[in-house]
Amino acid sequence: MNENIVIKGARQNNLKNINVTIPRNKLVIITGISGSGKSSLAMDTLYAEGQRRFLESLSSYARQFLGEMDKPDVDSIEGLSPAIAIEQKPLSKNPRSTVGTVTEIYDYYRLLYANIGIPHCPNCGKEIKPQTPQQIIDQIFGTLKEGQKFIIKAPIIRDRKGEYKDLLADLKKQGYVRVEIDDIQYTLDEEISMEKNIKHNINVIIDRLVMKKDIKTRLADSIETALELTDGIVIINIVDEEEQIFSEHLACVDCGISFPAIDHKMFSFNIHHGSCKYCNGLGNVMEFDYGLVLGNDLDVPIQETPIRDIPGFGSLTGYFWQSLVQVGKHLGFNVNKTPIKDIDPNLLHKLLFGTGEELIDFHFESENNGYNNGKSEIKSSYRVTRPFEGIIPMLHRRYMDTRSEWARGVYESFMKQADCPQCNGNRLKAESLAVTIEKLNIAELTKLSVKDGLKFFNNLHLDDTQKIIVKDILKEIFDRLSFLENVGLDYISLSRRSHTLSVGEAERIRLATQLGSSLVGVLYVLDEPSVGLHQRDISRLINMLKKLRDLGNTVIVVEHDDEIMRNADHIIDLGPLAGESGGEVVAQGPLESILSSRTLTGKYLSGKKKIELPKQRRNLNGNYLEITGARENNLKNINVKIPLGVFTCITGVSGAGKTSLIIDCLYKGLHNKVNTRSTRINPGEFDDIRGFEEIDKIINIDQSPIGRTPRSVPSTYTKALDYIREIFAGLPQARERGYKKGRFSFNTKSGHCKKCNGTGYILKEMYFLPDVYIKCDLCKGKRYNAETLEIKYRGKTISDVLEMTFHQALEFFDSFPKLKRTLKTVVDVGLGYLELGQSSTTLSGGESQRLKIARELRKTSTGNTLYILDEPTTGLHMYDIQFLLKVLQKLVDKGNTVVIIEHNMEIIKSVDYIIDIGPEGGEKGGKVVIEGSPEEIVKNKESYTAKYLAKYLNHQ
Repeated sequence: MNENIVIKGARQNNLKNINVTIPRNKLVIITGISGSGKSSLAMDTLYAEGQRRFLESLSSYARQFLGEMDKPDVDSIEGLSPAIAIEQKPLSKNPRSTVGTVTEIYDYYRLLYANIGIPHCPNCGKEIKPQTPQQIIDQIFGTLKEGQKFIIKAPIIRDRKGEYKDLLADLKKQGYVRVEIDDIQYTLDEEISMEKNIKHNINVIIDRLVMKKDIKTRLADSIETALELTDGIVIINIVDEEEQIFSEHLACVDCGISFPAIDHKMFSFNIHHGSCKYCNGLGNVMEFDYGLVLGNDLDVPIQETPIRDIPGFGSLTGYFWQSLVQVGKHLGFNVNKTPIKDIDPNLLHKLLFGTGEELIDFHFESENNGYNNGKSEIKSSYRVTRPFEGIIPMLHRRYMDTRSEWARGVYESFMKQADCPQCNGNRLKAESLAVTIEKLNIAELTKLSVKDGLKFFNNLHLDDTQKIIVKDILKEIFDRLSFLENVGLDYISLSRRSHTLSVGEAERIRLATQLGSSLVGVLYVLDEPSVGLHQRDISRLINMLKKLRDLGNTVIVVEHDDEIMRNADHIIDLGPLAGESGGEVVAQGPLESILSSRTLTGKYLSGKKKIELPKQRRNLNGNYLEITGARENNLKNINVKIPLGVFTCITGVSGAGKTSLIIDCLYKGLHNKVNTRSTRINPGEFDDIRGFEEIDKIINIDQSPIGRTPRSVPSTYTKALDYIREIFAGLPQARERGYKKGRFSFNTKSGHCKKCNGTGYILKEMYFLPDVYIKCDLCKGKRYNAETLEIKYRGKTISDVLEMTFHQALEFFDSFPKLKRTLKTVVDVGLGYLELGQSSTTLSGGESQRLKIARELRKTSTGNTLYILDEPTTGLHMYDIQFLLKVLQKLVDKGNTVVIIEHNMEIIKSVDYIIDIGPEGGEKGGKVVIEGSPEEIVKNKESYTAKYLAKYLNHQ
């Protein structure tokens, strides 16, 4: 086998036809400034080709289901292994996804409970045992009344895929006449077709009976027939009532409740066999929150509350508002004038939740429709006496009935999630939750932390038979829980929803899963695994990467972190700069060769270049934003004061509660108070936010894409293209032809190419091969039609301008102050290498975030804006961090407040104020450890941030 992976002629994106040799079975770091081509080499070339070759080895039939990958632009890659990518992205946002399901530990829990779980009656709690046929017959006689009709069914197929033609033919030969397939009855003489790839339920209709005293013999025969056919299960379907399941295996004699045979499906909350029927296995339900409907201000009447923003309640003369007015009048208050605080709570409850059986006289008049009979306007009216259903039930009904996505979105902004009242958030039906091991049901076991889960299994007492049955299952559970503990996630419970995990936690779960797989000879490609990780956690990450390598794998990591690079076996430095000025290998080899090089990475690693401390930190002005009673996720009911007019950083280890505090509580809570014209969003749990009167605008600059289609480009997002189009529309030749500003947009019919509709390329579907994008042969990829391209400014067409970088455009349009200011903001945030017409879909999260900062910089600042950024250094080299710091400091210099969540010590040492959350992650976090200036923070002995920050302050 080759000792190296040899890449020749890599030209993907901005790579300059480079040749790279990567040692196999080593920890290799690919580094360089943002936009230098790191991801192009690692993800778009190495990983993409490894995946493509694997898919190419499959049959064309299989490939049509798996999809295809484009061949990267490279001459050859030798010595390539099967590739697995661990990318920087959160885990599934599906509300059904939990830590247990992602790590597959929950699957083993289900097998464990199916094999050695002890069933109990969900009613009385007694342990239940099998029933005899005679007990089943006695129970039927005791349950049904004289004359009741019922059907005896034998469930022979439950949730299995197939067509079952042979089975149905066999049943017909045995003399059976009817079957029930997926709740529809058929005679076996009919032609019955079932879809092969869909799960089906098939019940054989054994008998149809009417309850009488003399049917005991016939009933006994039918019951025994059903039990024989299904290996011990029979369904009694009483007409117009719910079905009852009886089992030879499991039943509570006292309560008359039978169980189907216990299997792993019974513990899955994703299928109806196990899931709670009320919440369908989600564990929670969306309910209208009257606190959001009426708002927090009790000094105003109901007319001035947020209810007026809900569809149907906006018009004071409409049906719904007339209803409220008349209910209020009946109850003795005026919804248009009486402050909420002066309304009797019992009467307010009737308005919100209904008057029950109490009748109210309603008199409705329609709004004037503009019709008259020459003498007077015509209005319709009617009277009715009935109870009032209540505002909350009315909203729920309208929410369920509406087909408008817009209306549904508005309704949901007034709702909040609550635990399912039936399963109490446990997701499973009562029968599943009644199966226990050592007095714990499966939901209670998943709520234990990883650390407590390991204790439970270490102390588990099993007899010899049980040990043999679950030996392999327990080994898998122990291994996977141990991997999670080893990567510092011992505080996480398996029931925790995936979307609540921080990016750092999600990254470590992926790595732990790969360690658990114990694969050998694999090429692992990781895109910045240090994202979201505190310096304390970096050493754990390094140990994990080395474990992957030591198993016999090649581990390639795109990374900027100082400590990770110092632990690498081999470093590849790309540059020298970004975009067209990057894409070359400027240095490679062990750490020593990088330290002695003249590259930007080498200079920063060796200490020849560094980010200086600010000469002076800003003084606090006495104005604060104060969050009280913050208790979202793991926050411990904390009060936090954030100073206004300064640069503040929120620090803490992964999972400490930083995002819960700043995004869920501060941003979402302030958004509803300050950005009153925007759609409401559901905030996290907290009591109040004070001091927001000093803020006139709140902006959350996150890393979400600025556009999701190729039509979205940086110049449209930053509004630079608007100015450029005005320049072209003002040219004499354009005015002569009557061309307006819209003519120079590639999104309008008048200006864009008719063949490609302004995209510059045409999609060719290749069916069993990857879809191919080819340059439009009419416009040659220029997006515009020929007439539009005849208009030129200084010899350049509008298409030529879009191919310029922001650096080039800044020089080219030097005489246009407004455009120059917009272009300069993009250059100032370190994105001068981007092309004006580059597709937004090719931008990294860090580039998207900095473009958003640039867009804000071009706006006229009021000096009272709160900017929130969650890890803005993601994907940034030290060289780029200098640019980012200058931009953020500039925002604060204008009087604004900047609050960032960050782990990067270069940023942390440069801020004015630090709030450290922790001390640990999960349940051991959620508290304020210390707050103050960087110099004050480093004096604290409990803070992990202080421990690592001291080194950076002392180096200056």
